[in-house]
Amino acid sequence: SPLFLLVFDFDETLVDENSDDSILRGRALPERLRRRPDAASYNRHMQRVLAWLGEQGVRPSDLRATYESLPLSPGVPELLQFLSRHRQLFEVVLISDANVFGVEAKLRAAGARSLFRKIFSNPAGVDRRGFLTLGPYHSHKCLRCPDNMCKRKILGEYLEERAREEDVEFQRVFYVGDGANDFCPAGILRAADVAFPRKGYPMHRLIQETQEEQPGTFQAAVVPWESAVEVVRYLQELLR
Repeated sequence: SPLFLLVFDFDETLVDENSDDSILRGRALPERLRRRPDAASYNRHMQRVLAWLGEQGVRPSDLRATYESLPLSPGVPELLQFLSRHRQLFEVVLISDANVFGVEAKLRAAGARSLFRKIFSNPAGVDRRGFLTLGPYHSHKCLRCPDNMCKRKILGEYLEERAREEDVEFQRVFYVGDGANDFCPAGILRAADVAFPRKGYPMHRLIQETQEEQPGTFQAAVVPWESAVEVVRYLQELLR
């Protein structure tokens, strides 16, 4: 069974853009949708944005093409190749506040869908009008995270489920992310685990603040990256 679990975020981690912004490129939102919502109700805001795009005649196939053409972040192709060469050692999952439709479209286009054992993201479907619709992933009690998704809850439950179902106890967990919502799950990593925050992004800044203000509370090793090739190098060293 796999020795290591590797968790990816999607927006601005696996891909080099925020896909919610990418699907709006070249379109001016109407006034009522222009205010950036607070994090708590962001999922509901995106439900309204998708409905508005549908009213503008944007079809799910148009959206799929946009997701498929999202650029991968620097070094991500090398990291995906490395993981596919070491499939027996790494179990790979993705946890994203985007949506299943977009994430799966991009992974298939990149030829990487089969690498991922599981994708946790907001449910998306096509309604009777032919519009892409979005729902919340779950509910939770975490005060730090948006209403629709706490990645810490998802990761914690996944680790418990793997231990229960198949007795898989990972020697180490690696978490590759960038955002404030990736800081929350990284908080359950242990001393043997590694957080790979994208350099200078919110996850990295929050880890640094915690290390300064509450030394010892963030347990995982921290390896910031500008290119995911740095993640590959770290994992190669480890396998030596």
